[in-house]
Amino acid sequence: MGCDALSGKSETDKLREMTPISDRKIRIKNVKKVAAGIPAVTSTFKHSFGKMGVFRTIRTLRTVNQKGGFDCPGCAWPDPDGHRTSFEFCENGAKAVADEAMKKRIRRKFFQKWSVDELSEKSDYWLNNQGRLTEPMYLPRDSNHYVPITWENAFQLISGKLKELSDPNEAIFYTSGRTSNEAAFLYQLFVREFGTNNLPDCSNLCHESSGKGLGYSIGIGKGTVKLDDFEKSDLVIVIGQNPGTNHPRMLSALQDTKKNGGKIIHINPLPETGLANFKHPQDYMKLSFKSTALADIFLPVKINGDVALLKGIMKCVIEQGTGAGIDKNFIDNYTYGFDALKKSLLSANWSEIVASSGISKDQINAAAEMYSCAESVIVCWAMGLTQHENGVANVQEVANLLLLGGHIGRPGAGACPVRGHSNVQGDRTMGIWEHPPEAFLNQLDKNTGISSPRDSGLDAVNSIKAMHDKKCAVFFAMGGNFLSATPDTLYTAKGLRNCELTVQVSTKLNRSHLVTGSEAIILPCLGRTEVDVQNNEKQFVTVENSMGVVHTSAGGMKPASEYLLSEPKIVSELAKHTFGNNSPVDWNGLVQNYDNIRDLIELCIPGFTDYNERVRRPEGFYLPNPPRDSREFNTPNGKANFTLNAIPNNILEDGKYMMMTIRSHDQYNTTIYGHDDRYRGIKGNRRIVLMNKEDMKKLGINSKDLVTLRCDKDGVERLAKDFAVIDFEIPVGCVATYFPEANCLVPITSVAAKSNTPASKSVPIEIIAN
Repeated sequence: MGCDALSGKSETDKLREMTPISDRKIRIKNVKKVAAGIPAVTSTFKHSFGKMGVFRTIRTLRTVNQKGGFDCPGCAWPDPDGHRTSFEFCENGAKAVADEAMKKRIRRKFFQKWSVDELSEKSDYWLNNQGRLTEPMYLPRDSNHYVPITWENAFQLISGKLKELSDPNEAIFYTSGRTSNEAAFLYQLFVREFGTNNLPDCSNLCHESSGKGLGYSIGIGKGTVKLDDFEKSDLVIVIGQNPGTNHPRMLSALQDTKKNGGKIIHINPLPETGLANFKHPQDYMKLSFKSTALADIFLPVKINGDVALLKGIMKCVIEQGTGAGIDKNFIDNYTYGFDALKKSLLSANWSEIVASSGISKDQINAAAEMYSCAESVIVCWAMGLTQHENGVANVQEVANLLLLGGHIGRPGAGACPVRGHSNVQGDRTMGIWEHPPEAFLNQLDKNTGISSPRDSGLDAVNSIKAMHDKKCAVFFAMGGNFLSATPDTLYTAKGLRNCELTVQVSTKLNRSHLVTGSEAIILPCLGRTEVDVQNNEKQFVTVENSMGVVHTSAGGMKPASEYLLSEPKIVSELAKHTFGNNSPVDWNGLVQNYDNIRDLIELCIPGFTDYNERVRRPEGFYLPNPPRDSREFNTPNGKANFTLNAIPNNILEDGKYMMMTIRSHDQYNTTIYGHDDRYRGIKGNRRIVLMNKEDMKKLGINSKDLVTLRCDKDGVERLAKDFAVIDFEIPVGCVATYFPEANCLVPITSVAAKSNTPASKSVPIEIIAN
């Protein structure tokens, strides 16, 4: 066993709730010095050819992220507004495409051969590699094998369970960020007509802190930059993010910053190859063989030392009072709260700042000087900032830094939260939200004839708690791998097993299909790469990227099976079976032509005027962004707000270490492509813990020794066994592990204030030698 927390459970039940321990040997290589380049090209085509074959590889990769093609499911990084190269995808994007378009298929004989118990003993890598799901499958009560079920019977069973509920709030409807605008809008419409706002989504697990923090500070929960701002920026600060692995196409934008004379500051507990040196694969075609050095300064901040570091930078800027670091005109005309911030910063204690951040005063001063010399500054971040108990405060300190120099609403400057799922931002725009604003509900009701509930629904963490406490009976997931994406794995698993019915809309097999309610259904859907035909006409869907551009996505591949339905079609059929003839919504008419869905979206959501006409333009269109477009701030006082945030206490008692979960290079969210982490030089196994060699020496631990990781909070002991220690460049007292393998250590009670995002990046643990 690898994770233990609940007693009285069989070994098989425990295996269902974690990634089984691998017996693969760990190999340690040199950390890579350059990201991308020829190794990335080699890896891309090796993976693509192996899963898709040569013809399918060429056919899919030449249309991914191209005008008229399909949007890469690998991340939400935007495409260029103008000319696009023939190589508008990265290594991990190509892996995501190949993973979806692979030739292998899972048919009914597979489930006849493999029981749920047997599948539970397989690794996530093995499960993912079995192929595309091809027909609806049903796990009956007290059964150990999935069996085929017709679409009609599946919809009857699901709708029947929903109609049996004594309260609509006993159902939970989760959404993955892969879901298109059209599917997301129909999904939330169905859920609200059903009578609940229980619409948790993957945003709750990652960037909810960004939305909450930016919403208060600048009046919008989105970023304020466009892609070409990177070419105009004097300084880009990248915090808590590893673009080389998670958003490789971002490296091209950072390369443009450097080529135009801009500088880059990298803030992260771990050195990341992608921010050291980058070699664009297409440069080889131009006979250019040099790499671009990216980060000018690397600040190896302690885990959760970001508030202290950002305060230190601003303190230096204010104390020096020179250069472009303070934009007095912007502050006087557009902001509120500067005097209080200034007073707080001037009184801040340098010893506390240095101790909490782990960065010396000289290093902080060097970063402050670079900031003060820059006329335009972009700050980018990801989950390294958001997944802490003070995640919202982290984001608000970023906003403080940008507001200090007036870096909102000017070319080459702004906030840039970098999303991981390809349409997670669009899902929220479409109404996937447990706390919908009244104005949205009013428009939805007015234009559809439904009566939306007004009570707030459950987010992801509260959904888990509700299932765990047996307050919810039906869990429906539109994509994703909920069990592996969420914290406190055994606690979450118990919650899912407490349900009467769990339903997963999926393209591939994952662990959430193996930890189920009393009954379970898998509904296989079309992928991004595949042709979607409704009423004998090809359809396209739309998505919104990280920078607020809405554009089309249309697959060109033959569907993996004749039995697949699109996500909009699945929602429509479920609504028809649930409401019968009692719905004011023409569910049939909406799904027969997706233009009809977009027409309804236009009526309900601001910014979508002439939706069908504008989205057919090659580049799509930008949604309104008042802070970026006109320096208007939709806050209660009409100003951008400076905030005051205390430096969190991240000093642990002796014998404890601050753990953060991270991704490997061969991984996209919970999907595992392989066992290697090429840039970090780790191969063969994922059950590892990165540790400073001084901490290893103190504990008497050698490289590759096996240890047990222990988190004890709220009277619950959480253990992760047989993790191999790897000597790595990480601050003393800090360690890093991969997720989902270490998710079992993240307490369900450790969440960000205000956003309720799991604090997966700051978990105090003990390390016990085996």
